[in-house]
Amino acid sequence: MGASVLQNAMIFLGAALLFVPIAKKLGIGSVLGYIIAGIVIGPFVLGFIGTEGEDIMHAAEFGVVMMLFLIGLELNPQSFWRMRRRIIGMGGLQMLLTGILFFLFFFFVKEVNINTSIALSLTFAMSSTAIVLQTLKEKNLDKTHAGKSSFAVLLFQDIAVIPILAIIPLLASTGNEVKNIRDGFLGIIDQYPTITIIVAVTVIIFLGKFVFSPLLHWIAKAHMRELFTASALFLVIAVSWLMDLAGISAALGAFLAGVLMANSEFRHELESNLEPFKGILLGLFFTAVGSTINFGLIIDQPVKILLAVLLFMVLKSVVLYTVAILFKLVIQQKILFTLLLSQVGEFAFILLGSIGELNMISKPILDFYMAVITVSMIISPILLFIDEKFLSGKLFKSDKMDNEYKVDPKEHNDIIIAGFGHFGSTLGRFLRANGIEATILDNNSDQVLLLRKMGFTVFYGDVTRINILEAAGASHAKILVSALDIPEKNVQLSELVAKHYPHLKLFFRAKNRTDAYELIDNGVEKIYRESIHASVYMGVDILSELGFRKYTSLRKANDFILYDDKALHKLSKHRHNSDSYVQNVKEEIAQQERLLAEDKQFMEHKPDNAWDKSKIAAND
Repeated sequence: MGASVLQNAMIFLGAALLFVPIAKKLGIGSVLGYIIAGIVIGPFVLGFIGTEGEDIMHAAEFGVVMMLFLIGLELNPQSFWRMRRRIIGMGGLQMLLTGILFFLFFFFVKEVNINTSIALSLTFAMSSTAIVLQTLKEKNLDKTHAGKSSFAVLLFQDIAVIPILAIIPLLASTGNEVKNIRDGFLGIIDQYPTITIIVAVTVIIFLGKFVFSPLLHWIAKAHMRELFTASALFLVIAVSWLMDLAGISAALGAFLAGVLMANSEFRHELESNLEPFKGILLGLFFTAVGSTINFGLIIDQPVKILLAVLLFMVLKSVVLYTVAILFKLVIQQKILFTLLLSQVGEFAFILLGSIGELNMISKPILDFYMAVITVSMIISPILLFIDEKFLSGKLFKSDKMDNEYKVDPKEHNDIIIAGFGHFGSTLGRFLRANGIEATILDNNSDQVLLLRKMGFTVFYGDVTRINILEAAGASHAKILVSALDIPEKNVQLSELVAKHYPHLKLFFRAKNRTDAYELIDNGVEKIYRESIHASVYMGVDILSELGFRKYTSLRKANDFILYDDKALHKLSKHRHNSDSYVQNVKEEIAQQERLLAEDKQFMEHKPDNAWDKSKIAAND
């Protein structure tokens, strides 16, 4: 058995290592890459994984468990209150309207009894938290209105699963017997599932309030990071085991435990310790989904299954687009929001499994709907890929809204600012206050709309596209400022400009030294790291508070920044050689300390009370 486990682990990981980078390179996303890897190694193609793929599927679901725990950790009362309009409004409306549409379909079209129709309609209202969150993270869509709205809807769905699981046994008719009742006390639990769910949730709340925090306090006193990582895993596994013992979804228990720990002082430590495990296990989950697809059923009923998938996704899309209209998302965000949530998600597996165990539907129908859910999860990343490559980038070129915010070819200024978030907008305000106008580009249509309402002249466009730069007047401009928030985009832009517009003087934002090194390699000289000025000038205020003279501290601060900037360019040449880099860092630190010490001696012997308010106030 040991050899079999190791062999299966090697096959799953090897397939992921092969197919996911290819999928990323093609731009279709890692989720589809994992699923394709699972299909290839599954029984339908190469046959490396047979029926044991279903066992791995159960193990891989632990990645979803961790993901739900981490989502719960982020949901403190302040965050929930801040998002209440989206969570309750958009999430509640989506569940209600989707549930009604599916109920009408199952009750009137399929002629299913009323209780089963309610259970199935609530099941198919669910979307895939795993797919959507992974997509938002990979494509940097989590800050867009569509991303935030999708997260809010998923959050409502995840919370709603708990009462839905409690309601389903009540909807089961008395004539249906629960299958696989266990012996002893566990058999009693199986006979009263609704009461069991209420008791289990109460136990988790009790543990979260009175057991988990004291336990983590005790572990923290040992000052061993690996022990804290073990305790974080223990909490998630323990909660999952308890919920599984009660016959309830382990993911829901983990989510509830995360919510209870959201206000804990250990929240960020738990997140950082569990994040790596979540990523690899989620990947394994998607691979297992691919390997367990029932292609035999799909081959037997291809048209019927594809029509069901199409119908279900269209029903969900109609509701989602309606919700997006009611909450006034712009056209591009409406489509993205709709496509993100149009699939049926992993929680539908759990709910459908519960419906099957209660004999509310027959085994063939259960298998059919399981296949429909799986196919919809596969189609979803493909639709998002089509939207990214064709709809968002090309369909809206002639759209009225897009024209309204596209770069005006006549809007040619000496300065082009790429990115108008916190960094870019501060710079833009400063330049405008000094009478300098700039052509401003941002590829977030919601941000453009908001800033235009505030009086800024901002245009919609992706600055890493050559035609957008040309339309913005890059051929005639003198300066290009990159205030983009994504380091990879900054590097891409620097390469593009160096090739096509070498006359432009470049001023680039960098998040840290590592990002700055990449830009230096591309010939960018004017680099502004986000943290250095703010941190050094905070040091000036600290020195002033300790009694140092403001003028002296500011001079030393400016000298420090100057020395550090010179060191940055010097060290960039050595960073690929580890030994040389470390040696040069030591030399630069010693050099900076020596120069600043010399400055200190010079300043101590030179009267420089000029414009030092603190001294004037003291003399008064």
